[in-house]
Order: sequence, then C-alpha cells, then structure tokens
Amino acid sequence: MSDHTHGEGQNGNAVPAPRDTGGEVIRVRKGMFGANNGGDTSGYGGLVRTVTLPGAASRPYGGWFDEVADELEGALEEQDLLPENAIEKTVVDRDELTFHIAREHLVQVARTLRDDPALRFELCTGVSGVHVPGDKGRELHAVYHLRSLTHGRLIRLEVSAPDSDPHIPSLVEIYPTNDWHEREAYDFFGLIFDGHPALTRIMMPDDWQGFPQRKDYPLGGIAVEYKGAQIPAPDQRRSYS
Repeated sequence: MSDHTHGEGQNGNAVPAPRDTGGEVIRVRKGMFGANNGGDTSGYGGLVRTVTLPGAASRPYGGWFDEVADELEGALEEQDLLPENAIEKTVVDRDELTFHIAREHLVQVARTLRDDPALRFELCTGVSGVHVPGDKGRELHAVYHLRSLTHGRLIRLEVSAPDSDPHIPSLVEIYPTNDWHEREAYDFFGLIFDGHPALTRIMMPDDWQGFPQRKDYPLGGIAVEYKGAQIPAPDQRRSYS
C-alpha cells in the first residue's frame, strides 16, 4: 500500500506511534522504494523494512469513534443488513478510524454515512488508489476520505479488490465530487468503478499501456533536457543496488 501521511492526532503528538505488533505482515521491502530490478537510485539499497498492515481494533475504540461505529452498525441493521457482512474490519491506527467495507455493500454504507442524521458525512474529499502486491486476493485498494461538516469528524472507508477482478462500485451518484478522483484512480491503478458516468483516462493518453502507479509497473521514463543538460530516464540512471 502507498504510505499515508498522518498529521497531528487526538493525542496531540505529530510523530506517528509504532504500529501494533498484531498487524498483518504482507512483504519485506528492500531499498528505499522497493525496486527489485536494479533501479534503486536512492543509495539505500541495503535498507530492509517489514511492511505491515494494521490489524483490526477491539472495543472500546475511544472518543467519538465508538459513537460513529455504533450508529453505523445500528443504521445498517435497520436496513436488514448485518454489519458483519458489510464491515470486514474496523481499524484504529494513529488516532484515525477506518472501516474496511465489502465492495458489494459500499454504496449502501456510503449512503448511510451521508444521510443518517447522527452520522452526516456529507463530503467525500476524494478516493485514493493503492496497490499492495503482497496482499494476495486484495491487491487493489480504494481509500475514501469522508468528512462530516455537521459534526466536525473525519473517517476513512477502505475497499479492496483482487488484481484479477478490479471492479468497485462508483460513488459518484452519492458523492459527485468523486467524478474525477475515480477517473484518476482508474488511470493510474486500473481500478474499474462500475457505474461511473464516463470512466476514461484523465492524465495518460487514451492508448497508454498499463497503470503507472502500480508497484509492479516497470521503472522507466523519458529523458528530459534541462538548461542544456540531458537528464536520463530513471531506468538509465546509476544504480546503487
């Protein structure tokens, strides 16, 4: 997964705390960027880092997190949807709350979060694509950032899909601001948002092959001329690996 940047949390500490050891180890990354084809130009080829996804949290979550979780679960039950079928796990990591949602229930959960008076997450500030090659069967992730203007709260939804079936329902009908964000995630990660009104590339040419922000996308590029000097493409630069 691409690294998320975390700001100051509820405890006022701007430095991220170490993650719980109960997380799920998905890979061991070597070098600064995990390049495995000799393309690590950072000088940190000897760096070895374990990549761990945070594990599910247990109650009580703390603060208003329990209130949001209780209200969401109760609202889903009122719609005859068992919360455990929709919410795969709830993660509290570095003072942030994330609900991992089964993709087939994403639309219903998002609409509930928007419309329920006790929740009122009226704004989705975007969706981020993530590629986690070591997360077998869940290689592609979509992360939604939801803000409640009414209650002054911020949460995340995270949905996963296998690389072999990269389909996730579009939320443009519920959050129109997601229109171009979903197009960007499609363009760079290959996530297919079913129901999007015009799912086309937004950055790359229409005939571009592959998805440039996936971790397995080959390192390469176009040589650039800068003030008379020729800067080689990344795959032609010196390697320290």
